[in-house]
Amino acid sequence: MAWSVFTLRKENRSFGSLSLFLSKFYFILSRNFVYLSLHTSNPKTVTKNMEEFSTGTDPRVPAVKPDSKPSSLEEVPLEAASAAVSEDAEVDKDLLCPICMQIIKDAFLTSCGHSFCYMCIITHLRNKSDCPCCSQFLTNNQLFPNILLDKLLKKTSARQISKTASPVEQFRQALQQGYEVTIKELDNLLSLLAEKKRKMEQEEAERNMQILLDFLQCLRKQKVDELNEIQTDLQFIKEDINSVERHRVDLYRARDRYSVKLRMLGDDSSTRKPWSSSMDKNNSGIVSSSLNIRGGMPAGNLQNKKIDGKTQLSGHVSQRKDALSGADSQGFNQSGLSVARKKRIHAQFNDLQECYLQKRRQLANQLHIKQESDKNVIHREGYNAGLADFQSVLSTFTQYSRLRVIAEVRLGDLFHSANIVSSIEFDRDDELFATAGVSRRIKVFDLSMVLNELADVHCPVVEMSTRSKLSCLSWNKHWKNHIASSDYEGIVTVWDVTTRQSLMEYEEHEKRAWSVDFSQTDPSMLVSGSDDCKVKVWCTKQEASVINIDMKANICCVKYNPGSSNFIAVGSADHHIHYYDLRNISSPLHVFSGHKKAVSYVKFLSENELASASTDSTLRLWDVKENLPLRTFKGHTNEKNFVGLTVNSEYIACGSETNEVYVYHKEISKPVTWHRFGSQEMEDADEDGGGSHFISAVCWKSDSPTMLTANSQGTIKVLVLAA
Repeated sequence: MAWSVFTLRKENRSFGSLSLFLSKFYFILSRNFVYLSLHTSNPKTVTKNMEEFSTGTDPRVPAVKPDSKPSSLEEVPLEAASAAVSEDAEVDKDLLCPICMQIIKDAFLTSCGHSFCYMCIITHLRNKSDCPCCSQFLTNNQLFPNILLDKLLKKTSARQISKTASPVEQFRQALQQGYEVTIKELDNLLSLLAEKKRKMEQEEAERNMQILLDFLQCLRKQKVDELNEIQTDLQFIKEDINSVERHRVDLYRARDRYSVKLRMLGDDSSTRKPWSSSMDKNNSGIVSSSLNIRGGMPAGNLQNKKIDGKTQLSGHVSQRKDALSGADSQGFNQSGLSVARKKRIHAQFNDLQECYLQKRRQLANQLHIKQESDKNVIHREGYNAGLADFQSVLSTFTQYSRLRVIAEVRLGDLFHSANIVSSIEFDRDDELFATAGVSRRIKVFDLSMVLNELADVHCPVVEMSTRSKLSCLSWNKHWKNHIASSDYEGIVTVWDVTTRQSLMEYEEHEKRAWSVDFSQTDPSMLVSGSDDCKVKVWCTKQEASVINIDMKANICCVKYNPGSSNFIAVGSADHHIHYYDLRNISSPLHVFSGHKKAVSYVKFLSENELASASTDSTLRLWDVKENLPLRTFKGHTNEKNFVGLTVNSEYIACGSETNEVYVYHKEISKPVTWHRFGSQEMEDADEDGGGSHFISAVCWKSDSPTMLTANSQGTIKVLVLAA
């Protein structure tokens, strides 16, 4: 009973404090509401509101009794709730500063009755002496702190914070503020929280299980797809192994038949002469002489003939042994080559595997189309087109393993310390090659003389001086004696090598011209690119450019498509390759993106295959017909210099800033082989601090494993791919 009385008194005290709090809160709200009404109501209404507030008859201020019970949420009328919401909205609008339209901060009241942020009204009065709301004359002395509004704003902000707070945060704040809770209420809360926790844990477990199930199903689908792909690949490999084994057996049989025919022909030629001589008994002198020549024994009786026959037989046996020993040595050499080629296969097995699967998957269902469209590929019965294509790649890739030096030319000049070779190019017939660089000279050499003469210093057959340093050369593929050059002053010149005179000079470029190229289909057309961000197309029959393309970045290289004079590829400092149709230059036909730095060279392997080099130390291969990237080649180093690029139908070669030449197969991303420039002079230069040499120009000989290479020291090497 005592406990009940204590509890009852405690509850009365709590309800009494709550009633007191509510009374004070309603009083503050009513006072603030009356204050805000001063700004929004007319004077009569304000007077009436003040009277009602003073007499306590204002219907908007409800009387609060200490022993009244709080009404539930269901008992609040809908009209009253909407009225409270609209009233809060009006209050929020009145709490905005008329200048900054934000909640008033440090409220100050003017003599005309308007409230502003202190900094807003002070800043305004520095420029004007009037009220922003009513334009009444106003000075700094007529500003007064609005303490009541500041308190209201603080409470409003606290109320807004409480509205946005979570229920847990509100409950925590209530406990911190001293809100008293009974043990029974705590037990109820704890049971609710425990139930809520169990429910949340159950939901979390279900979500986790669903996520795990989704992952496992996705993984199973991925692995099933991989398994199907592997099974398909295994089927391809099985079919190809059977096909290769059949053709291998056919080759062995053909070789055996060929060997049998050779033996039969050898036996016939060795046995005809003895039989014919023994049958001619009347011509004994001729027989004896022939026997003396062949056997070295006089002929006179049958025994001598038998001895002679044995001698002949032993001679044939020894000849066959020699032939077999020669065949064995040849077979040994062939086996050595096979071992070397197998090592190269294992060294690049992953890249070759990717190449095989790619070609096999792409061309598995296109055998009949491939047979009709590509007549150059040797199609065998049972061979898939993809397998035939990969066999060609494998043969060319494993055919060579190194670069061998077959000739060397030194362009060192006592009067010119700068010997960087910027460009080196073969002529139409691959008989002459020309070099150009910072020495301001175009030098033309005869390849046969360079290969056959043993001298260290070779003299050019033609030499032409220029006004400026040269950046690029391009031989005309129709007129053997015409060559074009571009220089550091932006001048494009067409030269006649025979007369050593310039035929045309084009001076429209405003800055250094990096690249020039003759069209292979129209010998009168050439294109150039410059640092002035312009690509210009020239005609040797006209003095001015016929086409001008303005671009947004410096032009580093230009190249005609070998199959048409209507298409050009442009490498730019914007990291992109722009492929233009010259019949419509308003926008490029394709833009190839992928390089991370400036594109320094572009070269066509065929009408549809384009190779590019960049100072991001990569080469890239593109399909200009399908607008697709095909492959990226890495291995060399190129970060700041022009190191050269050259291509043929199967191989891509470039220089490196490590003074090395790298060769790539177009189907394999890693280098096939590389060769480092090096000599005693270079080693001495490295010791003196001048070891920053790099490869500056490269050029393949057409349809040949021979390549010209030059470096920044002026050394030219003729290299050839070797096994």
